[in-house]
Amino acid sequence: MGHTTAVIKLHAPDLSRSRELELLVDTGSTYTWTPRSVLEDLSIKPTVIRNFRTIDGRTLKREVGEVVMEYAGDRATRMVVFAEPSDAHVLGVDALEGLGLEIDPVTRKLRKAEALLAL
Repeated sequence: MGHTTAVIKLHAPDLSRSRELELLVDTGSTYTWTPRSVLEDLSIKPTVIRNFRTIDGRTLKREVGEVVMEYAGDRATRMVVFAEPSDAHVLGVDALEGLGLEIDPVTRKLRKAEALLAL
């Protein structure tokens, strides 16, 4: 089984500046974790501090904010964690769902997801 990565564009709140990042797609992570320095450079401000449980059972406190993300021309405002130098940089499931994406199990690449409606 291989890894899936994606190049995601993050935008400043006024959309005047952006940065592209290649992130590991992690469907086990709720939120996207990106370097604090990138978010600060784009004038993204934290709005809350949240606790996160790591796979080895530790609890981390991290600042979280909102950022406009873009992939393949589609944009969505999603939550993002201000990652510290020792943290992984990943694209989480919240961003995948917000951008309408899923991982193709055969090619291991991102693709548009079919939206479901449960009646």
